[in-house]
Amino acid sequence: MLSGAEGENLRQRRTQIMSRGLPKQKPIEGVKQVIVVASGKGGVGKSTTAVNLALALAANDSSKTIGLLDADVYGPSVPKMMNLKGSPELSQNNQMRPLLNYGIACMSMGFLIEESAPVVWRGLMVMSAIEKLLRQVDWGQLDYLVVDMPPGTGDVQLSVSQNIPISGAVIVSTPQDIALMDAHKGAEMFRKVRVPVLGLIQNMSVFQCPKCKHKTHIFGADGAKKLAQTLDLDVLGDIPLHLSIREASDTGQPVVFSQPESDEARAYLRIAAEVVRRLPPPPE
Repeated sequence: MLSGAEGENLRQRRTQIMSRGLPKQKPIEGVKQVIVVASGKGGVGKSTTAVNLALALAANDSSKTIGLLDADVYGPSVPKMMNLKGSPELSQNNQMRPLLNYGIACMSMGFLIEESAPVVWRGLMVMSAIEKLLRQVDWGQLDYLVVDMPPGTGDVQLSVSQNIPISGAVIVSTPQDIALMDAHKGAEMFRKVRVPVLGLIQNMSVFQCPKCKHKTHIFGADGAKKLAQTLDLDVLGDIPLHLSIREASDTGQPVVFSQPESDEARAYLRIAAEVVRRLPPPPE
């Protein structure tokens, strides 16, 4: 057994060794607060949520400037959802300028490769691409940068979390048990890297028949609420399973922009307000 002093010295030594390999967090120039939208698994509507959250933040407060970063290198979907095509121009200091639509500044790997081209890269190349998306983009001045993270809890999530200060993470899940298992892992991952989790969004929460108005919980009911209780978090809001959300995303006219008075858009607007309410004060 080690004495108290020896044990404390050993713990300090371990801490020093572990900290050597971790990059120091450096803010993105011009960006006040970063909000990451994540999910434990794919197919739960994370990108649709990220796009509409960015638009809802702008709709709730027109004085705020919003950016949207698509960090899903393998499956970028922001270009299609935001109806954007083309390559970013370069600024005088050789940084990429985001593409703009609906008042949102957007950057995505999808602007740098052909739409149908697969990204067949190993981890180091993906990390290099993420570094460029984080450090070589001229965002100007942003109040909020919404980051659409890839699904899962891998290299990209760790790299983003360790390289830049994140004001808060939002976890998206359907009420289905399989999705909730992975959402639980995603929330715990952010806690381990000391990123505050603002809450959960329960997507595809209920389907209402457009003819008879009968409501069906296709993926189960209140699963995210039960998980939120387990994690001591709040549910920021429910998004219904609705045809208009899917159609609006596929046509590049997100529902918050194209149908601002709809119940679906109002759900995103309420969630955006809850997100802002939970954010820490922005740095001066």
